[in-house]
Amino acid sequence: MKRSLAVLSPNSSIEGIVNKRLRLITGRSTGSPGNPVSGRFRVRHHKEDPVEKMDFKKTLKHLYQPSAKEIFRVDVPVMNFLMVDGKGDPNISQAFADAVEVLFSLSYTLKFMAKKGKLAIDYGVLPLEGLWWADDMSAFTDGDKSRWKWTSMIMQPDFVTKEMVELAIADVKRKKNFPALSSVRFESFSEGVCAQITHIGPFSEEGPTIEKVHQFIESCGCKRTGKHHEIYLSDIRKADPRNWKTVIRQPMQCIEG
Repeated sequence: MKRSLAVLSPNSSIEGIVNKRLRLITGRSTGSPGNPVSGRFRVRHHKEDPVEKMDFKKTLKHLYQPSAKEIFRVDVPVMNFLMVDGKGDPNISQAFADAVEVLFSLSYTLKFMAKKGKLAIDYGVLPLEGLWWADDMSAFTDGDKSRWKWTSMIMQPDFVTKEMVELAIADVKRKKNFPALSSVRFESFSEGVCAQITHIGPFSEEGPTIEKVHQFIESCGCKRTGKHHEIYLSDIRKADPRNWKTVIRQPMQCIEG
């Protein structure tokens, strides 16, 4: 018998730990917020040099800005991510906090490498995402967060290469010994057909929204596959919790009849 993930919500793990870590990261530079790029990658462009600007939240609107009114079925393409795996209660896990910190530090480093280097492409760093699961899914119904498993990740544009990631890791390592740096991996991630909706409100109130996603999948004659996926769209340092936006996504498998 399948157990619902309706109570799954890493609430204060994102609400508190990410808040604290992002404040540290985005306050690191007096220039561009969160700019952790060393002089090695600071290549000055002449004023006439064009810098292409890209907004992936707009070009991938169907993935990063889904409706909050109804659940949609979406085919998620293969995308590349920086990822860190972990386990345990994210509310008190230092490993979770370390993962979030290093993912954003590397993502901002890659952003400025692309902007100041030969690519001359500027783009906004994509939001934090999380996969959540447990070997025994009862961990999400009985509240035993010590058995939770997670993957924290941030999507990277197609033009970010393995070689760029290796350079970024080396650059970040020279500046600070991030505990989770050695755990970072860069790889493709495939979800395929999913059901998703945007939840508006505190993380602690996600339960009914998650349950609606599960009911939608069942009503389509399909079953849940993969891992519960959340995308954190709001700047929780500034936004009212009542207005926080979180994409709730669940991979699904349908048997063609």
